Amino acid sequence: MDNATLTRIADALERMSPAPLAAPDFDAADGFVWHVEPDRLEPVLAINRVDIGLLIGVDRSRNTLLENTVQFARGLPANNALLWGARGMGKSSLVKAVHAEVLAQGLPLKIVELQREDLPSVSRLLNLLRGRKERFLLFCDDLSFSHDDQHYKSLKAVLDGGIEGRPENVVFYATSNRRHLMPRDMIENERSSAINPSEAVEEKVSLSDRFGLWLGFHPCSQDEYLDMIRGYCDAHGVEIDAETLRAEAIEWQATRGARSGRVAWQYFTDLAGRRGIQV
Repeated sequence: MDNATLTRIADALERMSPAPLAAPDFDAADGFVWHVEPDRLEPVLAINRVDIGLLIGVDRSRNTLLENTVQFARGLPANNALLWGARGMGKSSLVKAVHAEVLAQGLPLKIVELQREDLPSVSRLLNLLRGRKERFLLFCDDLSFSHDDQHYKSLKAVLDGGIEGRPENVVFYATSNRRHLMPRDMIENERSSAINPSEAVEEKVSLSDRFGLWLGFHPCSQDEYLDMIRGYCDAHGVEIDAETLRAEAIEWQATRGARSGRVAWQYFTDLAGRRGIQV
């Protein structure tokens, strides 16, 4: 057998069983994004987030999530958390803001973002993080599953950890518009068409039960919506009288048919742009 053939065989074996992934320099950043093909953790030098004080109308969820995260960063027991509810109400913003607040308290904590479509690779990510001295907040934004989606089985590796258990230095936070991570009509359809309705969706519905914390986010009131905008204006030095802000903000909300933190920020961005102020 010639050298060229041996080289091709060796290359094929390496692709079938790649060498263990080397850990990145975790001191390089406070945030990382997990990518696959090839597996790698890429540092995020500037995390996109808002100050925790600018998140209006979510006080109870904010306090609960912050307390849980501080416990974890201190090496104490903490729960995985599911932030669910209305669109644009600051679920993902709260996770990133809480991470910043924990760092501001002098507690070391790394945040690692994982995309839903990369959940099948989560066991490899956990193996990379397991046993490290650093503590990791694993974050998956906009998590949901369809009836034929098998990714939820991979998520159990994070929440339950199999016989090894979830790594002691990893906690998992997810956001979703759905409390049970799948559409209600899909749950009802599967129940009605299954031979054993009680078991048809038990596995998927019970997935959300594996989160120790359920934090609900609901549509904001008009006063909360206006308070959000006023908070952004004060934080960025945008001056506008109360009557003008109220009239413009309500008109802006009416054209979008919704009222949320995201709509408040979009109006504020437009306002700051018209005033020539960078945000």
